[in-house]
Amino acid sequence: MDSPERPTAAPPERGAPEGGASERDARARIIAPVRAELRRAGLLAVLAGMIWPLQAAAIAWAIAGWATGTDVLARSLAAALAIGIGALVRAGLEHRSGRLLFEAADRTIARERQALLLREARARAPEGSAAVAALALQKLPLLQPWITRYHVAMTRVAVLPALLLLLTFSISWAIGLVLLVAGPLIPVFMALVGMAAEAASRRQLAEIGTMNDMLMDRLSALLDIRLLGAADRAAQDFSARAEALRERTMAVLRIAFLSSTVMELFSAIGVAMVAVFVGFSLLGEIGFGTWGAPLTLGEGVFLLLIAPEFFQPLRDLAAAWHDRAAGQAVVAELEAFDRAERVTVVGQGEPAAPLAGPMSLELSGAVAALPARALPLPAFAVAGSALIALSGPSGAGKSTTLAAIAGLVPLAAGRITVCGRRLGPSTADAWRARLAYMAQAPHFPDQMLADYLDPLGEGADPWHALDLARARQVVEHLPAGLRTRLGETGGGVSGGEARRLMLARAILTGGDLLLADEPTADLDSETAAMIIAALRQLKAGGRTVIVATHDPALIAVADRTVEITP
Repeated sequence: MDSPERPTAAPPERGAPEGGASERDARARIIAPVRAELRRAGLLAVLAGMIWPLQAAAIAWAIAGWATGTDVLARSLAAALAIGIGALVRAGLEHRSGRLLFEAADRTIARERQALLLREARARAPEGSAAVAALALQKLPLLQPWITRYHVAMTRVAVLPALLLLLTFSISWAIGLVLLVAGPLIPVFMALVGMAAEAASRRQLAEIGTMNDMLMDRLSALLDIRLLGAADRAAQDFSARAEALRERTMAVLRIAFLSSTVMELFSAIGVAMVAVFVGFSLLGEIGFGTWGAPLTLGEGVFLLLIAPEFFQPLRDLAAAWHDRAAGQAVVAELEAFDRAERVTVVGQGEPAAPLAGPMSLELSGAVAALPARALPLPAFAVAGSALIALSGPSGAGKSTTLAAIAGLVPLAAGRITVCGRRLGPSTADAWRARLAYMAQAPHFPDQMLADYLDPLGEGADPWHALDLARARQVVEHLPAGLRTRLGETGGGVSGGEARRLMLARAILTGGDLLLADEPTADLDSETAAMIIAALRQLKAGGRTVIVATHDPALIAVADRTVEITP
């Protein structure tokens, strides 16, 4: 089911302006569900920050008493008690604030990850699966520091410096002017550096996605790379991509160090000027800067204690500014995924009871709605058991035809009739319950082979299906048999063995119609003959088999061949 906080069942509407307002809307949408928690956390952080002036006043009062010898012990105990109570209250407020922030961040990341995976499962974007995985696992966690640090830092900056500046001006207008001049310079330079930091962060995140795509591509073609003797070239390409990622990461770090240097410089200058003014005022060398009466020791100590705290919210914001840049780069990438043209799955993509009625299929004037074009599909009909071969050159639309039959690609025109009913949102899930699909590229999830072969989780005995697919010996030769984990690309078995295992799974899935995409591609003649014999046996057992193929041997044994032309 879709997340209740962020609908993802359909692609977003087109035509929204790119960047600018669109990204601001995306940031607002991501933050909206946790905005109340962020406000409460910010309020608690501000209250915690307000305790320090009280503690500073207690310290200054005690030191003033030490200097004059007035009630030294009493003042010391009272100041210590005030400082201790303030520290406990401040720690409690900050703890509660941090808990709210981290809970909000965890909820946001979980929600966005679920939305991303659900959307990509139902409507495929042109980006590769590695880019989706990188966004879900490596980039989305970058939202956490953006939420936990930046938003509360902005709230503190909006309140605490103004409060401390007001307290400073109430004692010394000269020191107030020093802070008033030095303080705003930090956000100005921080904003200038921040624009470069956000651009650098986006380039770094894009490089991470590109590197993951390349890694997945090279791993899936590892056997071919070794056979072609291109291992050194692949290693060089990967090294070059890794070096590019290092350079982009170092660019982000250089900007981070630059902004930190600017921030520390102005805060250090401001605190130093306050210290110099207080020191010379207490020595009697400076007689101006207050509202008439000379600066006292207690007042001077108080000003020295709150001057660093005046800059602390600005320093926290400067540190969180890079978290903001990284977080907004992730938001921009999420927005790009949202706006990408997609192929939307027909129906809800949920389990359903099989569609009633005798097995039949008819394509009439069907045109597939692809992101870049509308692709006419062949017109044909089939009822009952049969072996149908879809033949044609690469790119003609064989795989798209199979996807449209399965309801994985919507139609722009025409119709597909299944079991006497039109294939559409109301029938697609029930129709898919009668199908088995054998993809062209072998893919095995990270689970035991026994669980992979039993997709319905019914505890079915897989050996009959393995025998039918000529795959019994494949399993028997695996180190752990049915308990073997083959991994994403079927490591440990050949291409032909992987396809026979996929066919066994399709057989065990049941259903009346098997859709097989290039089931004999890139196989030797003996292995291809095994696959063809298994498909023919399925047809003889009463099932309908539709294959997309270039294989003349498979086309020759088909009951009917449907030619597809570009």
